[in-house]
Amino acid sequence: MHRNFISLIHQKLKLNKTKRMKIEQIAELLNGKVVCGEEFLDRCVNSVFASDLMSDVLTLKSDDLLLMTGLGNVQTIRTAEMSDINTIIFVRNKKVNEDMLQLASENDMVLIECPYSMFRASGILYQAGLEPIY
Repeated sequence: MHRNFISLIHQKLKLNKTKRMKIEQIAELLNGKVVCGEEFLDRCVNSVFASDLMSDVLTLKSDDLLLMTGLGNVQTIRTAEMSDINTIIFVRNKKVNEDMLQLASENDMVLIECPYSMFRASGILYQAGLEPIY
């Protein structure tokens, strides 16, 4: 059954060789709720970085990167802004507050709330073809 599920994901997404994926597809795969930036769902990402340590995020140099974290506070938004990351998935049912929404909106970011654990969400995106940053 697991192999069939993964096969269906690949068929549904029809991934190309560059492994880019639209944010809309990512939100759908993760049963996510887009809470900010719905107008940017056609953007694509190349890779994912999953971390709760914002100091690690600050070391990244990559284009079209998605940040996955369970750290639900305004510092996450500020760190993403400094790192030129415009898409954040909050795992483990973390909720985005008004301050986070305002700052993300000012910076044209997409914020997604996801009910899955970081491990499960990372696995789903990896199986769907997105690569880790390293």
